[in-house]
Amino acid sequence: MSNATAEKMKSPVVLLVDDDMEDQALTRRAFQKSAIRADLQIVSDGQQAMHYLLREGEYADPARAPRPDLVLLDLNMPNVDGHGVLKRMRSDFDLKGIPVVVLTTSNQPDDVQRCYDLGCNSFITKPSNIAEFVRVVEKLESYWFELVTLPNR
Repeated sequence: MSNATAEKMKSPVVLLVDDDMEDQALTRRAFQKSAIRADLQIVSDGQQAMHYLLREGEYADPARAPRPDLVLLDLNMPNVDGHGVLKRMRSDFDLKGIPVVVLTTSNQPDDVQRCYDLGCNSFITKPSNIAEFVRVVEKLESYWFELVTLPNR
């Protein structure tokens, strides 16, 4: 099997950045119920996300912190909020090409505008029920991992 074939067969890596344990569990269940398989990595705040993305501290080993193909980013978190993560990612040469989908409970026009100004690829307001959440995750996975061509990392 060629390296290109092996790359195509590996599961895409999705980094969920969300401090809410219930939302983490809901996202994990949605990924388990969806048809597309992804390697879901979860961190609980923006500071931890940056350590993961920059492979610092406990994430220094690339096997512990595989480069994400997609970041699902909450906005309201302690330490470093989602805006801060997005701003930092878009200013870093190695991170700026990673697609970021803001997945948050906010539907405030100011949050939407600010996230797009900072360079998010999509902004989605989290559905509150599991069936709708699974539908959103399936559409996200289908779009980002079947329809779109992403750069090799």
